[in-house]
Order: sequence, then C-alpha cells, then structure tokens
Amino acid sequence: MTVQPVEDHEDFADADRGFIAALYPPEITTKDGRVVWDAEAYSFLAGNCPDTAHESLWRQGRLVSRQGLYEVTEGIYQVRGLDLSNMTLVEGDQGVLVIDPLMSAETAAAALELYRKHRGDRPVTALIYTHSHADHFGGGRGVLPHGQDTVPVLAPAGFMVHAVSENIAAGTAMARRAVYMYGSELAKGPAGQIGCGLGATMSTGTLTLIPPTVDITRTGQEEIVDGVRIVFQLTPGTEAPAEMNFYFPAHLALCMAENATHTMHNILTLRGAAVRDARNWARYLNEALALFGADAAIAFASHHWPTWGNDRIRNLLANQRDLYAYLHDQTLRLLNQGLTGTEIAEALRLPPSLERTWAGHGYYGSLSHNVKAIYQRYMGWFDGNPAHLWEHPPVAQAKRYVAALGGVDATVGIGRRYADDGDLRFAATLLNHAVFADPGHTAARQELAAVYDRLGQGCENGTWRNFYLTAAMELRGIQAPVRVDSANPEMTRALTVDQLIDSLAIRIDGPRAWAAALTFDWYLADEDRTWQLTLSNGALTHFSSPGPPSASAERHPDLTLTLTKPQLRDLLAGRGAAGVTHEGEAGALGELLGLLDDADPDFPIVTP
Repeated sequence: MTVQPVEDHEDFADADRGFIAALYPPEITTKDGRVVWDAEAYSFLAGNCPDTAHESLWRQGRLVSRQGLYEVTEGIYQVRGLDLSNMTLVEGDQGVLVIDPLMSAETAAAALELYRKHRGDRPVTALIYTHSHADHFGGGRGVLPHGQDTVPVLAPAGFMVHAVSENIAAGTAMARRAVYMYGSELAKGPAGQIGCGLGATMSTGTLTLIPPTVDITRTGQEEIVDGVRIVFQLTPGTEAPAEMNFYFPAHLALCMAENATHTMHNILTLRGAAVRDARNWARYLNEALALFGADAAIAFASHHWPTWGNDRIRNLLANQRDLYAYLHDQTLRLLNQGLTGTEIAEALRLPPSLERTWAGHGYYGSLSHNVKAIYQRYMGWFDGNPAHLWEHPPVAQAKRYVAALGGVDATVGIGRRYADDGDLRFAATLLNHAVFADPGHTAARQELAAVYDRLGQGCENGTWRNFYLTAAMELRGIQAPVRVDSANPEMTRALTVDQLIDSLAIRIDGPRAWAAALTFDWYLADEDRTWQLTLSNGALTHFSSPGPPSASAERHPDLTLTLTKPQLRDLLAGRGAAGVTHEGEAGALGELLGLLDDADPDFPIVTP
C-alpha cells in the first residue's frame, strides 16, 4: 500500500484541536489499586519510528495515544485516550448527555471527572449508546452509579440482544483471541504493543451494562433530550448488528458512531464475530451523506479525532463509502471469475486515490483479511478444491509434513533458511508445522517466535502486529491471560430466558449426554410464561408458550419448576433459590447440570 508522506500533518492538527487538559495523574485504578489504564504508557511514541515498527502504524499510534479533554465545538466535548473508545459529552439545558461511556466503569468515571473539573459539576441527564460493542457501553456505571440511573438511556433497536449475545455463544473463544488482537499483555514499547489502529488497547476494569429505556427504531426518528434535538439514522449490520449515526442540528455536528473512522475497519475482526455486510455499510454511508452531508460542519466518531469543515466531511464519508463498496464489489467480481479468497486477497489493491488517504489504510481492518471475510460471507470456508474438503486437523497434518521433510530438526533448518532469505510467510508455515508436530521442541518454538517478531514489527496493521507479537510471547513461555471479565451481574441479568437456556445448550457434553432423556417445564411467574426443555440425543432444545404449564397426554415432564427469572439465574449458578416450587424428580436438574462442560478461557492458540 502506498504510504502518505510523513510531513502531512493535517490529522495531527485535528487530533490536537480543542485540547483543554490531560488526565493527571495518568493511571486509572480499581478500588483495590489494580491499574486498569495507564494514559502515559504510550509516551514513547513521541520519539522517532524505530526499525521495530511500521512507520505508518507508528504515526497512527501517535495520533490515537493523545489523551485528555477536547472541545469539539461549543457545547460538545470528547474525552479521548482513556480507553479504546472515546466518550463524547453534549451539554444540555440541565446537565450533560454522555455518548458511549467507554469499556470500564473506572475509565468512564475518570473521564467524567476530567470533564467536570473543567466544565463544572453537571449531572448526567442522558446516556446514548451508538452501538452494541462492549467498549461503548461497558463503563455505564462509571457515569450513572446504582441509584442514579433514572435518566433516559438511548440505543438502536436490538441493542440488548446483540450486546449480550456475543458473550454467550462464542464469548470465551472471542475473549481469548481478543488478548492476541489487542496485545493487552504485551509490553508497551517500540518492540512491543504500540496500539491496535483503532485506539491504544482495551481497559481491563469493571464491565457493566445499563439497559436502554428508549429504542431508536427508524431512520428519521427525532428525540429531544435535555433540550437537545437529535436526528437519528439506523445502520444495522454495518460495524455492529445494532448501530446508529445521529445529527445535532443546533451544533451542525454529526456522530458517525464507528461507521466512518480514520482507518479501514473490519469486515470480520480477528477475534471473531459474525461477518459484516460491506455492501450495506457502503449504502448507509451514502445515506448519511444524503441525510446530513449538506449541512454538517463537524463529524466525530466513537474512535479517533473529529473532522471539521463540510467539504472535508463529505470527502471522508464518500471515501469510506467507496472503500467498503470497492472491497465488496471487486471481491464478488473476482470470486465469480473463480478466484478463492486467498487469491483475491493477494491480487486486489485499492484505487490509488483511496490508497493515498490515511483513513483508507489498514491499521485495524486490512484489505487482506477483509477480502477473505467477504468471500466467506458469500462462499463459506470451502474454496471448491476437493483437496481442501477433508484435510487432516492441524496436529495430524503437521506430523505428516514434518515426516515428509525429514523430521522436526530438518524442518526447523529449512524454516530458518526461508527466514534468512526473507520469506517470512513460508518460514512461519514450516515452523508452525514443526511446533504442532512436537510442541516441546525448543528450537522450533524459538525460531517461530523470532519469525513472528519480524512479521509483527513489519505490519502496518495494529491487530496483525499484536497477534504476531503475542504469539511470539506465548511461544517463549509467557502466558497472556484473559483479564476482561464479561460475567458482570448486570450482563447476566440482561440475558433473556431463551439466552440463559441457550447458554446451557452450548455447554452440554454431547457424548456424555447421548443416552440421557430429560424433559422439563419451567414456569416463570414474573413473565407468566412456560419454557419446555427437552434433552435427547445429546441436544438440549426448548420452546415457550404463554401461561403456566398445561396438562398434556403426550407430555409428562420429569421436573416442573415454578420460579422467577432471578431465582432461575441463582439456580443455574449453583447458588440455590429459596421459594422455588417443584413437581416431579428434583434430581433431574442436577443430572442436567452435571452434563455441562466448562469452557477454557486460556486455551492454546500457537501450540496444540
């Protein structure tokens, strides 16, 4: 990708514009003193780019590491650099509206305190979530503590379903891979973690969730909140399943959520997620241009720095629109010519006009993995070549490769030769086979770690760099644990009954449950609804109907429970539940819970 000349400082001027004050002291801690954010950890980025970093990513790291309170325009402020995301504050008649309260309650509280120190002790009169990712709602209790959450909380339709669903089905695996993606356990420094392109990294404080009280259900919907008029645009299925842009007419200010930032974003994140729709992403950006492009004088987002001036805003939105449209359409063009996702990723390049824009660079998403994601969305994992239809799993395949190459020592030697010749990609392939064939082989681990160091330090993409460097760290025996806890009680309370049952279903140890046959009726009195559960053939299925259980000649449940949703949560968590009544075999529930498997939050990634 063509890199802009380093003397282009327009983004730096924007990132510094409106600066009021930095957070000091720069560390944010929990009540027991654990550091969850160090705002000065990236001060090394003030120096010149070293050989251990890509110059363009270093530039992006300098921009996103700026921290403090900034004035966007009169009445609108942002706190940046105190978490992965930004907190935006809009002053109303009686107090202040908080947009996106960061990821942790501790960082959100520090951001609000910084604002109040310089703008006065204004009460929070509304909370607005731009979308359903945790770094945009997790700090809610930092700005609205328990007992103070009687103000309106606005969010796009479907927010709650999507905010909690990621933490059910694949939450453990996604959290583990997020450690790699954000490099949260890497040392901050020129040879280590220098950001992730979208921001610095994730905070590691307390994740909370305050449910919305006002749903935004349609584009064009208007709300007046604490005297502030807001016009909304729903953008579902773009950067998040539930997301929205919105406009403040009195300020001529447009919030683009995470749909138009100063980087190529992800069509599929490396931590894992549902594949996003690049075509719809482009269409919603086009719609935003049509709705707000004529008047907007300021555009700000949930990450990065604002853009001032109507022409520049229109240019940013148009370029971002064309970026996602081009990736989508050209991937489809080439896959219909028979190219696979990997082949398209190697062949495709952006138009020079998009390559020359900093916001088109792949600091967070990348052309390579975005193209593969679009291919996956339409064609799935299989590339059509039957040689790839039934391949051996990684360990079995690795042992065969290594045997064919003459053993682990010989494979390591060949891999070292490729690394010495500069072919790091194939060196990584060979050395990865050596590690999977013999994970205890010290030379294989050390050589692969060295290759990952070189690959990571050459990456323009922040998340690729973090993946490579975290892999190198773990190969050298330093574990990168998952520190973000998504099991906060508020997150659990947000689960619907169906989601609670689904969370059990995905933990059933199928082979152990093959012979089990259990049926249940769970009547939740506070919802006046009965859930009928059936465990058969190792699968737990369910459906629900209004009212208490009805007698049926066909159905004789092993256990009928009458309880409330809080009691159900306690029962499933093993805390017991006073007041629950039952009919039938009380031991049936214990039999069901005994068939559950536990997830492993620290499962291996770069070793078998």
